[in-house]
Amino acid sequence: MISGSTRLAAVIGSPVRHSLSPALHNAGFDATGVDWVYAAFEVEPGNAGAALDAMRVLGLGGLSITMPHKEDVARLVDELDPAAAVLRSVNTVVPLGDGRLRGFSTDGAGFMASLLADGVDVTGRSVGVLGAGAAARAIIDAVSRAGAASITIVNRSAQRADEAAALVDIGVVGRPDDIADCDIVINATSVGMGSDEMPCDETVLRPEHVVADVVYHPRVTALLRAAQKIGAQTVEGLGMLVHQAVLQQQLWTGVSPDAKVLWAAAERELASRGQ
Repeated sequence: MISGSTRLAAVIGSPVRHSLSPALHNAGFDATGVDWVYAAFEVEPGNAGAALDAMRVLGLGGLSITMPHKEDVARLVDELDPAAAVLRSVNTVVPLGDGRLRGFSTDGAGFMASLLADGVDVTGRSVGVLGAGAAARAIIDAVSRAGAASITIVNRSAQRADEAAALVDIGVVGRPDDIADCDIVINATSVGMGSDEMPCDETVLRPEHVVADVVYHPRVTALLRAAQKIGAQTVEGLGMLVHQAVLQQQLWTGVSPDAKVLWAAAERELASRGQ
């Protein structure tokens, strides 16, 4: 029941109407018994500042930030969590009172939680990351903190790859073929979302690889399908979405929902869409 005391949280992005976040977060709020509700707002590129002003004026309890606003929001909030400051990217905004807003990044920690949930430990292993955008940088930072031996970044833009590699001491810029020599391969791009595109040539994949994708539509992407075909272990992108959402709710409400509740809500929503 929505009342005058119900707190509102929302995701902003463009496009955002396809987002699974409302289904996940509303299920989490229901499960933990907090008086919160979650919605999605389409915010055109360049309007992140106006959205943050609206958050202050309307007293929103929290915001999730998705593309293309993560870097803009990092520049516009009043304070940054140390990890978000390093990454120059924000996916979570928390009000501090007096109109002040603090930005966090839960993407990296959420991704690591999804790996661990599938029994994947990066400690002492070589990791190949496809991409150098906001999600890739968060993953690079988190993988490094978790004790990976090396991280090879492969990206179309050499400058972006250099910047991503410079985030950590163990980061190097690689060529597409270098992925073959890594223990864990991570697609941190949007390639494969709603399509059969591959973010790398399937010939670089090996049966001994762990192959993870941040894309969750479709749940089994072309990359994961190719990896499964040769017997490699795979980690689907839905896990990152679920676990980062758990961390967001902890930041907003002080209560952490069970990841299984959010996962089930995501599967129900996807099934209702025929996905």
